[in-house]
Amino acid sequence: MEQSVPYTVASLSADLRALGLAAGDVVLLHSAYRRVGFVVGGVEALVRAVCGVLGPTGTLVVPTHTPDNTDPAGWRNPPVPPAWWPVIREQMPGFDPRTTPSRWMGVVAEAVRTWPGAVRSDHPQVSFAAWGRRAAEVTGGHRLDDALGEGSPVGAVYRMDGRVLLLGCGYDSNTSLHLAEYRRPSPPRETTGSSVRTPDGAHRWVEWTDVAVDERDFPQLGADFEATGAVRVGPVGGATARLMSQRRLVDFATDWLVRHRH
Repeated sequence: MEQSVPYTVASLSADLRALGLAAGDVVLLHSAYRRVGFVVGGVEALVRAVCGVLGPTGTLVVPTHTPDNTDPAGWRNPPVPPAWWPVIREQMPGFDPRTTPSRWMGVVAEAVRTWPGAVRSDHPQVSFAAWGRRAAEVTGGHRLDDALGEGSPVGAVYRMDGRVLLLGCGYDSNTSLHLAEYRRPSPPRETTGSSVRTPDGAHRWVEWTDVAVDERDFPQLGADFEATGAVRVGPVGGATARLMSQRRLVDFATDWLVRHRH
């Protein structure tokens, strides 16, 4: 359907409040901005709308992952020749939370990453940026070997009883479901690596072992969770948005994975 009127900060704010987002919320946002439609002021207007609804006591969290800063031996889309692997590991710029752009996370996440007052965790593969009252608490202490687990920003949102907002995207983008993977009994693990920035401004390749994650069944998991009635669904601009309790989602997913994954 053709868009009849342009969306604005005011109209997007009204949509978000009607969906249930409220002042003081801690919310982890995943978004596909192209689904929203024409917005007066573009991405900036959308971020202003979300921050305005959350207010000075709220906290906005977004994924600012850098999947290109991973071991090239595991690249599949596209793969690179094995002869390139040592060069990539040696020459990849070290991750710097202040300057390294996210990749494939969308323009909204990039806007929040560079928003005045935003801070970012220092994981070289799966960092998160946050703005608001509890931003430093969300992003602090992000260990290499606990990328999406209890001590990660995802785990921090869980402890804060935060919410997840899917804006124009599906459950395959819902990073919080990975926390449930970490809670499985004896989850599979894998060794990975990244280039990190050293205090003297140089870089070095580091490796560590962490839980191996797999989002292939997340769409079905999300559909089953939604069937419980725990998700508020509504329009934000031209996009379909889904708002849910992250704690309720993760608890459901933890049980679901035990029953459905082998």
